[in-house]
Order: sequence, then C-alpha cells, then structure tokens
Amino acid sequence: MSRASLDQVAHCPGASPQRLRSLLERGLPLTERPWQALAEQCGMSEGEVLGWVGRWQREGLIKRLGLVVRHHALGIRANAMVVWDLPDAAVAEVGRRLAAEPAVTLCYRRPRRLPDWPYNLFCMIHGSRRERVLKALDGIVERHGLHDTPHRVLFSLKAYKQCGGRYTREKQS
Repeated sequence: MSRASLDQVAHCPGASPQRLRSLLERGLPLTERPWQALAEQCGMSEGEVLGWVGRWQREGLIKRLGLVVRHHALGIRANAMVVWDLPDAAVAEVGRRLAAEPAVTLCYRRPRRLPDWPYNLFCMIHGSRRERVLKALDGIVERHGLHDTPHRVLFSLKAYKQCGGRYTREKQS
C-alpha cells in the first residue's frame, strides 16, 4: 500500500484509533496476520490499522514496536539495577556511553532524592547468574573509568509484574 493510500485510510471516519492504541499496548497477537487480527478487534480493515500505525510513527507517537521477553523463563535470573551518583554535568554523556553497552538493557536519568538517595543515573544489567552480571559491571566500570564513581548494585528478589508501558485506558462497557 502506498504512503498516500495509508494517509487516506488513517483519516477514515469509521476507524477506532483509541481502541487500536489500547490493543497495540497489549502487544501484537501471535498469529500469521497480526494486523488483520487487530483490525477485526477494533472494527477496521487491515489497511486502516496499517494507516494509523504509519501515521503514529510519522508523528512520533510510536517510535518502535518491541517485545517484552519473560527473561526469567529463559534462564536469565540475575537482574541488577545499578544506580550511579554522578556529577549532574556528566550524566548525559555517561548515560549515552552506558546505554551503548551491550550488557545494559535500560538506562535513564532520575532526580536525586537527597539526603537519602544521591543517585541520578540508573541502568539495568541482566544475566543468568549474579557473577556474570557483576563481571559485566566490572568491565563497564573499567572501560568507562568509573572506579571512583559511587554506585550501588540492586539485585531483584522477585518479579511481580513485567509488561510494556500502558498509556491508554479503554472505557468500561
């Protein structure tokens, strides 16, 4: 389907974009034609669904579609949040470098909560065992010269929930 025809279906008056966004947040159906399955669930054609998704990508509402992997079921049992106390002026640069590390799966800045919580950069490292996660962290510290940077390693004890972000709320019928 051409970009022009995708733009036309994205403006179809019978389309239900709120329902489609809500369904997309739950993940793509694991079927041979996931876009068609979504279309059936929200009263659209497959072309209309693709039109809305294309439009939201161009507008920046959707940056990417990804998977939520149940890593514990795959044998990845050591999950560590590493929190760093960096000078504020260094957070953006160090954050970019840590985010580029293959072992780091998530990296973001948060405000400090002084006096009890001085940490302002957070990153996740996953591994099959604690020793592997700590070895990966040692390599990161060495490569980026973070020996003198205060940090803590917080290993998960139990996972209560894991899912992608949810930003829409459907009306209850």
